[in-house]
Amino acid sequence: MASVVLSEAEKLYIVHGVQEDLRVDGRGCEDYRCAEVETDVVSNTSGSARVKLVETDILVGIKAEMGTPKLEKPDEGYLEFFVDCSSNSPELEGRGGEELGTDIANTLYRVFSCENSVDLKSLCINPKEHCWVLYVDVLLLECGGNIFDAISIAVKAALFNTRIPKVRVLEDEEGTKEIELSDDPYDCIRLNVDEVPCIVTLSKIGYRHVVDATLQEEACSLASLLISVTSKGAITSMKKVGKGSLDPESIFEMMETGQRVGKSLHIALQKILDEEESLGTSRPKVGFLG
Repeated sequence: MASVVLSEAEKLYIVHGVQEDLRVDGRGCEDYRCAEVETDVVSNTSGSARVKLVETDILVGIKAEMGTPKLEKPDEGYLEFFVDCSSNSPELEGRGGEELGTDIANTLYRVFSCENSVDLKSLCINPKEHCWVLYVDVLLLECGGNIFDAISIAVKAALFNTRIPKVRVLEDEEGTKEIELSDDPYDCIRLNVDEVPCIVTLSKIGYRHVVDATLQEEACSLASLLISVTSKGAITSMKKVGKGSLDPESIFEMMETGQRVGKSLHIALQKILDEEESLGTSRPKVGFLG
């Protein structure tokens, strides 16, 4: 993961500021930076979104393709995640980028392993034979800290934007089944993203913890807790990262903060998505090259 080199004096300045609930950029410990969210930015996808969190830039594209249901879940579709770390950082070139991409993809699989996160049964076309497979491609354009949170926001926004064509299963007299796709581009199904979790990363700095850490703050943190939280504040998964340790009391405090901040994050994101959709085709598009 991209990092910065700080002197001991700089680290001390950041740590002391966090203990006083005053971070270098003026935020409190539980404040997020201003994020830019835009959907429908890639034309040849079923759904897409771009999230820019100051220096962190994420692009997510979702492609719906027909596939065969998994043997253990014959009446459900499924999601596949692929992460490409094409960041400008030299640390993310070669194996460093591959390892980070695999780690992010595994984290997303774990977050979406919760049964209620996405209604996978709605992706089934014909049990045991045909289903929709959603290929979620995540592109890390720029890394400026807190990439897991930004990616989870972008994935939820892209899922909200995803439109899957309606299909009909026709059966002839001999029992042969055929699949017919609707010709109307507006005749499609939308995914319910109400239960899709967002990741809140809490970084332990000194005796306190912060959300949405910058690269400089991440350099001062020895351990972080990744918590996936639903819009109702339910925790679906947790993951500890970093070389340092966390005591049980700190973990419980971080979980409470994650639930509180996560609910606010969902409310703010849903408001943005609803406002953007209400504008329809009249909204100005920036696009990922803007």
